[in-house]
Amino acid sequence: MNMVTRMRSCAVLVLPMILAGSLVSVGSAAGDSGSAKAFFAGGCFWCMEEVFEKVPGVTSVTSGYMGGRVENPSYEQVSAGGTGHAESVEVVYDPAKVSYTTLLDTFWHNVDPVTPNAQFCDHGSQYRSVIFYQTEQQQDLAEESKRAIEQSGRLHKPIVTELTMASTFYPAEDYHQDFYKKNPVRYKFYKFSCGRSQRLEDLWGAS
Repeated sequence: MNMVTRMRSCAVLVLPMILAGSLVSVGSAAGDSGSAKAFFAGGCFWCMEEVFEKVPGVTSVTSGYMGGRVENPSYEQVSAGGTGHAESVEVVYDPAKVSYTTLLDTFWHNVDPVTPNAQFCDHGSQYRSVIFYQTEQQQDLAEESKRAIEQSGRLHKPIVTELTMASTFYPAEDYHQDFYKKNPVRYKFYKFSCGRSQRLEDLWGAS
């Protein structure tokens, strides 16, 4: 995988830096502090991190990997498509300020839910779209949100986004975290050249 060109991945123009990611257990949806977690995969985790960090009530977003069969995977392993993981984000939020339903709505309107094993210019199962639920309530809400979109007739193809039980979340290497803030020019070039905004407008209309 060429880390300069970020072919078929979202690390375009990033210098290769291989740092060990630490393991984070999913645990319960809500923590003792009153915060809660939600996990989503929507293609390039840089883009999903930017989206969720702008939602009022979200306290932090971490890029990482979920849904695979290899412990402590590296970016190189995941981007090669051999681990089963999807590029994902861990969203920590205050349920008193933002609901899980709002996070679901944010997710749907920032992904292409009708294209399997790809998001925009990134192709492969590592870029599939997934809602990783942790509880029966989250599962019910995710399924309800999916049905609402299907019944709306907005999309003209079947939704292929996976609804899957959350597993272990592995944070990505440090250079991926807040990439859109640390490298705004490179990030904007990637996002534009990938056609993300254009495709989202085709699917969901102008924001």
